[in-house]
Formats: sequence, structure tokens, C-alpha cells
Amino acid sequence: MDDPLARYFSLVEAEWPQTNIANLRFSLETLFEGVTLGGSRVLDVGAGDGRQSFYAASAGAVRVVALEPEAAGSSGGVRAKFESIANRLGDESVEVRSDTFQDYEPGGERFDVILLNAAVNHLDEEACTSLHRDSGARDTYRQLFAKLADMSADGSKLVVADCARRNLFAQLPVRNPLAPTIEWEKHQQPRLWCELLTEAGFADPHLRWTSLNTLRTPGRVLTGNRVAAWFLRSTFRLTMTRRAAGTFSAGG
Repeated sequence: MDDPLARYFSLVEAEWPQTNIANLRFSLETLFEGVTLGGSRVLDVGAGDGRQSFYAASAGAVRVVALEPEAAGSSGGVRAKFESIANRLGDESVEVRSDTFQDYEPGGERFDVILLNAAVNHLDEEACTSLHRDSGARDTYRQLFAKLADMSADGSKLVVADCARRNLFAQLPVRNPLAPTIEWEKHQQPRLWCELLTEAGFADPHLRWTSLNTLRTPGRVLTGNRVAAWFLRSTFRLTMTRRAAGTFSAGG
């Protein structure tokens, strides 16, 4: 099989047989829409089981650093899973590290694409919970985002995908049948993330409210907006571009 992406999806189908490949393909294409992966250096913060990291590599990324704290030791066999998939794909470009974002030291390396998929609130959950009303919490995230900017190449793309704080079911409050495990109080609105990231040196924000993967393109047309998101899962994708050093002030 010569097509790296076809090989990737074939492997996912074998490793995770419960996965709907068409839905996964739509999800990943939406996640990386407008982002050049070919020839890029990618940092995947909160990489989970590695599906996004290996997709990026299969789409042409020359290096992918996957930060996944659960890869430490034998917890969940995460590291072994990464290594097994890398061997089966014949791809040595993905490096899994057990560091948290705070502990990770890139050693001067700068990335062309940085992905935080369902991870931005986990950088510091306690601070995130009070971010909208506490200056100390904002300072915590300012420091985190300053580090993010420092390891971003000029013109690099930042992709933040998460759910917003506001949702119909959070207001009621009752458990959301589409996302029963989400703790809405540990999330924030994309506008706030955009404000803090702008201060850190990112620009050109593009926000898209995302739809259910099972509905794919028709769902994107019908439900890919803020109002529909409020009734569903309140999920969004925010992309921003790293400004060149010296083109912004500390106040953004």
C-alpha cells in the first residue's frame, strides 16, 4: 500500500475496530483544515492514543512530538501502543514523550504546527476554572501561552479544539446526552482563549463551531454555528498564526 494516509486508516481500522473510519477521516480533515502538514514540524499537546500524531506524520509532517503524560512508565501501555503503531507504519518521525507541557523542554526546537485538541483546559485545570474572573489564573495562562509562542516558528499555525463553557445542558443543569462526561466549569469560551493568545503573539484568529462527525458535511452546513453548538456539544476549533518576533507589543 503506497499511500501513507491509506496505510494509516487501514492501521486504525485494525487497531481500533470500533472506529468509524469515515467519521474519523472527516474529523481529522476538519481539525487540520487550512494547515500545511507536509514538511512541517508538529507538536501535539495531549496526544492521547496518537491518532492525530500519526495522521500528521502520514500527511507528510517530517517530525511530530507527541506529549502524553500517561506514556510515563507502564500506565495504560500508552508508550508501547505508540511504538507498535510506529513500527507497523514504518514511520520514525513520531516521538512520544511523557512530559507535561509545563515540563517539556524543546531545546530550542521550534514547531510549524502546534495542536491542542481537548487539551487547552488541561494545561492547568484549576486556573482554567476561574480564568474568566481571576487575574491570577490569567497570569498562569499568560505564562503558558508565552512558552507556547516561544516554541512556535514565525508564521506557524496553532490549532485549539475544545468545548466552550456555555451550553444548554450546563445551564439547566442536567447531563448532556451527547457529551455526558464534560465538566463544563473546567472550560472557557473561545473568545477568552483568543484574547490571551493574542497577547502572547498569535494573530489572525479563525473560529469554527464544529458539528457531529456522524453528520459530516451536511451536519457542518446545518449545525456548524454558535447557536446549534449551544444545543449540542459547544465544540469549536480556533486557529491562529504566530506573528514574527518584534511585530507585537506586550499588550498585543
